[in-house]
Amino acid sequence: MNLETMAHDTKRPSPDALLEKAQQETRGRLKIFLGASPGVGKTYEMLTSGRARKSDGKDVVVGIVETHGRAETEALVQGLEIVPRSRIEYKGRVLEEMDLDAVLERRPSLVLVDELAHTNAPGSRHPKRYFDVLELLDRGIDVYTTLNIQHLESLNDVVTQITRIRVRETLPDSIVDKADDVEIIDITPDDLIRRLNEGKVYVPKTAERAIENYFSPRNLTALRELALRRTAQRVDQQLLTQMRQSAIEGPWPAGERILVCISEDPRSAGLVRYGKRLADRLHAPWVALYVEGRRAQDLGEDGRDRVAEALRLAQSLEGEAVTVPGGDGRISAEVVAYARANNITHIVIGKSSRSRWFEILHGSVVHELVRSAGDISVHVVAGSRQTDVRASRTSVETADQRLRPNWVAYAKSTAVVAVAIGTGLLLWPFVGVEHVGLIFLTGVVAVAVWFGLLPSLYASVISAACYNFFFTDPYHTLLISRPREVISVVFFTIVAIIVSNVAAQARAQTVAAKARARTTESLYSFSRKLAGAGTLDDVLWASAHQMASMLKLRVVILLPEGETVTVRAGYPPDDTLVDADIAAARWAWEHNRPAGRGADTLPGARRLYLPLVTGKAPVGVVGLDSDREGPLLTPEQQRLIDALTDQAAVAIERIQLVADVDRARLAAEADKLRSALLASISHDLKTPLAAILGAAGTLRDYFQAMPQADRTDMLSTIVDESERLNRFIVNLLDMSRIETGAMEPNASLHYLDDMVGSTLRRADKILSHHETRTDIPASLPMIRVDPVLFEQVLFNLLDNATKYAPPDTPIRIRAWEDGHWATIQVLDEGPGIPPADLDKVFDSFYRVRKRDHVLAGTGLGLSICKGFVEAMGGTISAGNRTDRSGAIFTIRMPIAPAPPRMGEMDDESDREDPHRR
Repeated sequence: MNLETMAHDTKRPSPDALLEKAQQETRGRLKIFLGASPGVGKTYEMLTSGRARKSDGKDVVVGIVETHGRAETEALVQGLEIVPRSRIEYKGRVLEEMDLDAVLERRPSLVLVDELAHTNAPGSRHPKRYFDVLELLDRGIDVYTTLNIQHLESLNDVVTQITRIRVRETLPDSIVDKADDVEIIDITPDDLIRRLNEGKVYVPKTAERAIENYFSPRNLTALRELALRRTAQRVDQQLLTQMRQSAIEGPWPAGERILVCISEDPRSAGLVRYGKRLADRLHAPWVALYVEGRRAQDLGEDGRDRVAEALRLAQSLEGEAVTVPGGDGRISAEVVAYARANNITHIVIGKSSRSRWFEILHGSVVHELVRSAGDISVHVVAGSRQTDVRASRTSVETADQRLRPNWVAYAKSTAVVAVAIGTGLLLWPFVGVEHVGLIFLTGVVAVAVWFGLLPSLYASVISAACYNFFFTDPYHTLLISRPREVISVVFFTIVAIIVSNVAAQARAQTVAAKARARTTESLYSFSRKLAGAGTLDDVLWASAHQMASMLKLRVVILLPEGETVTVRAGYPPDDTLVDADIAAARWAWEHNRPAGRGADTLPGARRLYLPLVTGKAPVGVVGLDSDREGPLLTPEQQRLIDALTDQAAVAIERIQLVADVDRARLAAEADKLRSALLASISHDLKTPLAAILGAAGTLRDYFQAMPQADRTDMLSTIVDESERLNRFIVNLLDMSRIETGAMEPNASLHYLDDMVGSTLRRADKILSHHETRTDIPASLPMIRVDPVLFEQVLFNLLDNATKYAPPDTPIRIRAWEDGHWATIQVLDEGPGIPPADLDKVFDSFYRVRKRDHVLAGTGLGLSICKGFVEAMGGTISAGNRTDRSGAIFTIRMPIAPAPPRMGEMDDESDREDPHRR
């Protein structure tokens, strides 16, 4: 049972609320410490609360807590039992995760779990940490956890628009809704920025970059508002749940809620707009409610259109549209029941325009609502009479939906009556004439169920005539001789007509319910398809197929391209548009009005074009076509196409917004890359140039006075710095080739030891302070590579090793065959790579810090290695040595069989270690 179908008896507790309460009693309690951004103190507060629970005698353990090196947080962890973490190997690294099995085996009363949205390492039982938490709760263990507002799935796009950074780790909002307690950890943006500057969140350099990008006052204020609003929604939902559990009648004036009552009245649109203005003034949520009373089945198409458009208008104005069945009760009772069940404080209803006689006979909804509303404020608004909610509703000609005689149904009804006559004549001697009428009534009911009202009325009339003709005296005439039989025939006719009406009405309601269920199911399936579509083409093709299948029409979808619109999808596929169709489609897009076949504008087009509109602006146009003559859509189909186009337009806008965000992100990354490039050039291009200019100027001015040794030293400096500058320029050119996709390796079969020897000779100067050791087996097959690119890869790896490894330490190159791959490793004995940097070392312009400074270099060498190796069909990864300190870079290249070289066996002893220094 949902909010729309809650029982009217508000004196009883809600069964759903009681069931939820019973489920909560059998599972653990979840408390979420929610923050607007990192660094607000969520982990600190969680540990403080955990220690307080421990001092109360509760069994508290730490499942996983990330202190990030903060002394205050680490001090709170001390004294709490910590469950050892599980260690999972992944891509040469060892990752630590919460040991779920160990926590379950320990079975404490409360477990502290940090970072609820964290993604677990591959190989873990669950892909996300919140699944671990749900399992703990199901086992009856209480959980305290932390969460940042940007990790909520529903707010992901909003956070991306605010910060220009898309958060990849998200969790469903239902996790927060299931929480027993949500405590917001809030500090002002100025206090958070001060904590960043003091180094209490990140190290100084990282904090400086964070303040410039993510932690700006504007971003923090917006995120803070999101966190406060989301927490307020959660508190409001808890209030409603508690009211339903305790059968407390609303409203509780803890917050304002507005309900707008709409009907088929032309003033409903004005009521919706008034409700929106009232909600804005009160800063309150609002709902547009339509109660389907007994008269709803008798509404004409205009009335149904006005109801549908009022509900759609409410949704477009950020309200909630709700329809509830009225049953046999009064509309005012349904409205009050819904208002009390949902803690409504204000009801907006239109002023009655009925006559006094109508109100005396049928009652007044307004008067009844005012009398029964109790503490709920009722706003009776005159409103403005408005024949259309949207001008486009009457600008398209609709097909005639009037029922036409179904002569087959009348013929079958006649046959049913004939069967009833034959059956009556056969049974008359046995049952008597008084029971023959039941046979005719059975036939009338069957006709009503099978064919509807008019055929059943027809069957009622001819059944009465046949009953009189065959079974009343005088027989085989329409005359009646005895008064008693006159009464029998009259009452038979009345009963037959009443029964046919009741049966036909039940049939109509059943048919309508089935049709509505099919439509609802189709719309739900369509919304799921759109939600799962990740590209614009997927959305367009799904939309075209759904519209075509539900409306039995040909559909094309056009999107703007430059100054016009072009066909992007169609079902069945069709992209041929004549000039009249192109003009109609463009007019519909530019003016946000229908055009083409059956419309007021450009009716000569082959198709009818309807704009795809969101709350902001048109995003495209949909074209409809059919082989039949006349208008394309019935009123019911027009309401259906409105629902379909609304969903399609929102999905298209979502894809476009994501694309805009991605473009903004790429632009920001390009700006960041450009800044890094300029910073690198300003240092790494300027430094060798300064050395070259200084040495050359000294030689020019003091050449004759300088000793020969000094002149040679100056020339060596010029040569060395020129080579350094040349390497820098070559790296920039190589990186440009990789990023533009111009990398086309000239691959062929080569022996690895030949390329290693060539690279070592080329790197002789930079390796002058290191011992080089090679371990390449003679049996290693040839590998398919571009020798120039592969030697550059090896050179960059050796250059990187010399920068970080201390002088006089060995640098080792080893290789071996591993199935169809050749594995090559470059090992040094430097400080190694920090674990946090293992995934970043191949990024452009990224340089790992060595102690308290960054070594000279552009940060392009390893990025170029990755680009070259992957272009040649291989892989490269970084890791740390386990036998001693140092880094390992591992290359895997495909191998291919090749014939042995001449004299290979004779030179085997010379190839054991030809480059040992």
